[in-house]
Amino acid sequence: MSLIEIDFERPENPVDTIETVAALNDWTFERSDDDEITISIAGNWCDYHVSFSWMEDVEALHLACAFDLKVTELRKTEVVRLLALVNEQLWAGHFDLWSKEGVVMFRQSLLLAGGAEPTSAQIEAMLANALENCERFYQAFQFVVWAGHSASEALSTALFETAGEA
Repeated sequence: MSLIEIDFERPENPVDTIETVAALNDWTFERSDDDEITISIAGNWCDYHVSFSWMEDVEALHLACAFDLKVTELRKTEVVRLLALVNEQLWAGHFDLWSKEGVVMFRQSLLLAGGAEPTSAQIEAMLANALENCERFYQAFQFVVWAGHSASEALSTALFETAGEA
């Protein structure tokens, strides 16, 4: 018998925990159904729209973080190159391009197999990771889409860190 075939009763929907975290942090959120919640959070560069979805069939909590950046058909190839370079830098989660919509999105999942429940610390860590990476690489995507830079030029600009103060 496979462990995947064992049914566990979950005392609470994991999205309920996310709603509690969002309410405690005074974040604007909308619960579209039992298994999905969307949170809006202001960043330094733009507003981020973070969707958490509970995927019961695979027992995973999926996070998708989108920002307002529409990739034109002419820049898609270079954005895909940038995605590959950026994803090499990440230790958790990844960026995707949703080709049909032309939207860049950060995605990450938390596996909760066997009836595991997410903690507020895990949810906050997922959200912090998503926002940190979106903030870190937002300008690189902007440089490729709007300024016409190559993926490598855009990434080197985004990874440039200053030291000290002027």
